[in-house]
Amino acid sequence: MAIHTEKVFFEGEQGPIECAIDWPDVPVQGWALCLHPHPLHEGTNTNKVVTTISRTCNQNGYVTLRPNFRGVGVSAGEFDNSQGETVDMLMLLEQFAENFPELAHKPWILSGFSFGTAVATQLYMEREDRHLVLPMQMILAGPAAWRFLYREVELPENVLIVHGEKDDVVPLQEAFDWLAPMNLPITVVPGAGHFFHGKLVILKKIVQAVLEKI
Repeated sequence: MAIHTEKVFFEGEQGPIECAIDWPDVPVQGWALCLHPHPLHEGTNTNKVVTTISRTCNQNGYVTLRPNFRGVGVSAGEFDNSQGETVDMLMLLEQFAENFPELAHKPWILSGFSFGTAVATQLYMEREDRHLVLPMQMILAGPAAWRFLYREVELPENVLIVHGEKDDVVPLQEAFDWLAPMNLPITVVPGAGHFFHGKLVILKKIVQAVLEKI
């Protein structure tokens, strides 16, 4: 499958937000926002977990948007522990709707990996406050949201949460403890570490199975 990637910029609170936008060569069904891991630990929009989720969305007809958070690539600003990053993504959503009206009315997917799950979950809540369109699906891989939250969050019942059994960055038990009060299930990949090394094909299959049901 051929994927055409372009670089685009949106304006964040501190200045430009650098993004990659991936266009599939199949009929467009919607679009997806894919958020990367911790900016201070080499997290970028080219992270393999992020691109695995992005390409799986592409193959199912979703245009994917992969922004770089503050201070990553040529995105302006400095790391803000998820709060400023969430503000930037809210601004991005509003500008995306203005600049790509042909996509804005279509269903969209909100995904994040590691630190990106903190921004995704808070973006999900803040989006409601600003009356922005509800994502039809959330995908959280290697979640670490609770480590960076600045507000209470709730997640939709259909959220896909995937975690590695042997994650030594964000232990699986922490994910269980976070999800227990929300009564949400988690998909555990046996033998997988935080970055799903050697397990990306399995991650892709899990995401694919969910997208096929939409």
